[in-house]
Amino acid sequence: MAKLPGVSHRRAVAAFKKARFRVVRQGKHTSMTDGQRIITIPRANPINAFTMAGIIRDAGLTIEEFKQLL
Repeated sequence: MAKLPGVSHRRAVAAFKKARFRVVRQGKHTSMTDGQRIITIPRANPINAFTMAGIIRDAGLTIEEFKQLL
């Protein structure tokens, strides 16, 4: 498994937008969807690497694909 550095909330949201996710709701967490999957991103800076890896997996991406979107 590739290393994943801590990622800020804004960079994560921008990367998922490039992967065709759109923001559905914002509050203490940001909810995004691509029409099939719903992911929830905490508004933390930085987001814990373990948490971020789970979000990436839920989005149907690999860590390498996500790093390219950053």
